[in-house]
Amino acid sequence: MTQTIPATMRRVALAARPKGAVTPDCFRIEELPMPQPGPGQFLVRVIWLSLDPYMRGRMDESKSYAKGVEIGETMQGGAVGEVIASNHPGFAVGEFVVGPFGWATHALSDGEGVRKLDPARAPISTALGVLGMPGHTAWVGLNDIGQPRAGETLVVGAATGAVGQVVGQLAKARGLRAVGVAGGPDKCRYAVEELGFDACIDHRAAPDAKALRAQLAEACPDGVDIYYENVGGKTLEAVIPLMNVHGRIPVCGMISWYDLGGLGMGEVPGPDRLPRVWRTILVQRLKVQGFIIFDHNDRFAPFEEEVSAMIRDGRLKYRETIAEGLDAAPEAFIAMLKGGNLGKQLVRVSDDPTRGVKA
Repeated sequence: MTQTIPATMRRVALAARPKGAVTPDCFRIEELPMPQPGPGQFLVRVIWLSLDPYMRGRMDESKSYAKGVEIGETMQGGAVGEVIASNHPGFAVGEFVVGPFGWATHALSDGEGVRKLDPARAPISTALGVLGMPGHTAWVGLNDIGQPRAGETLVVGAATGAVGQVVGQLAKARGLRAVGVAGGPDKCRYAVEELGFDACIDHRAAPDAKALRAQLAEACPDGVDIYYENVGGKTLEAVIPLMNVHGRIPVCGMISWYDLGGLGMGEVPGPDRLPRVWRTILVQRLKVQGFIIFDHNDRFAPFEEEVSAMIRDGRLKYRETIAEGLDAAPEAFIAMLKGGNLGKQLVRVSDDPTRGVKA
């Protein structure tokens, strides 16, 4: 099977490092000649692009758990695509794959970090969300670090995001009380009415950590056994005094501090240096246990088996927020960092021919 391949491709490059919040002028959209696959390579047409909070840290120069993006380089990110030309014996034209293809319409690959997808098993976009890195992150953080036990109470920040929506539902399936923290009444209503959380607190309606703590205390009458950390900031300050003896805190992210630079390594006005300490916990994998999902690839198969079954039988629900076209990626990314998404934030870069394929 052959496909017509355009003469050019487009990409989003890092134009400037953010100074605080990310702005549109940090990005530059470029048109380039279409690359040709050499020996052992294949060319992918990107269909779905994943936008994730960790990408904010890759825009800075400071040392982290992975190399950052250099000025002028393509923004990094996971994507799902279709193989449209191949000189690789393991990947054939027409196959659908997920891998680190970046913010671009097309990408070359040698197969490293790439896996094939079966559109009949699940929509291919889920390989970037509920059945991909965010879902895997939720599963590992809750099970391996949170070590949930029936009857306990879990609090999760960013409860309706790509990770949080899975954490809460897995906790409920294991017999826990699940309490979310999210931004806005619509998200809180979604968490309770559709995802099955026992309660969800609107952090935007709480003027400070003290007020948020009072609402959380009411929602968690037996204290908090597991705090799944996605956000840092006011939510962390509110939850910490409510933690029970032998409580567990899987440290997944801290999005409220990312604009300080270096995933929280920037200087904070006043005496508070907690962002620096908390970032070290995350990146250095200390206890309270920070974790990076790439250290847990051996846990992907059991995660995928359990969660895909829960999706098929309706026990686990998910949402996707979709921006249309590669040009929309910068604004969608900025909006996501401010909580503008419900569930997984995706960009539809090109047509998905598998939509409508039923499992």
